[in-house]
Amino acid sequence: MHDGSSDPALPETPLRGNVFAAACPTRQLLDRIADKWTVLILLTLANGSQRFGALKRHIGGISQKMLSQTLKSLERDGLIDRTVEHTAPIAVTYAITPLGRSLTVSLRGVIEWAETRMGDVFDARSAFDARANAEH
Repeated sequence: MHDGSSDPALPETPLRGNVFAAACPTRQLLDRIADKWTVLILLTLANGSQRFGALKRHIGGISQKMLSQTLKSLERDGLIDRTVEHTAPIAVTYAITPLGRSLTVSLRGVIEWAETRMGDVFDARSAFDARANAEH
């Protein structure tokens, strides 16, 4: 990581953003990691390397175009690696990087919450809709 200084004798401090600042690039990263396809791809790859077709079959509802775009963005952000095997036909394998793996720790908690609390959310939606309909 880089702290902006050019003196190699000084310890490096990690850059830290402020997601509440309008111009902070942290918001771009938040957009990336809050995307459902990003979450599903990273959690899939956390279980082992996958080829494109296997990822597409595992992640229900993702289009080929969306999978391709998301994989490219994740690779650019350093969250996954793409390896091309020069075989016939050419095989491309995707694997999670240590940086991507560090993110999955938090993502697993979010997924756990979503999977176990969806009933509460449905109840809240029903109550809200009932109140909204009663007002009209």
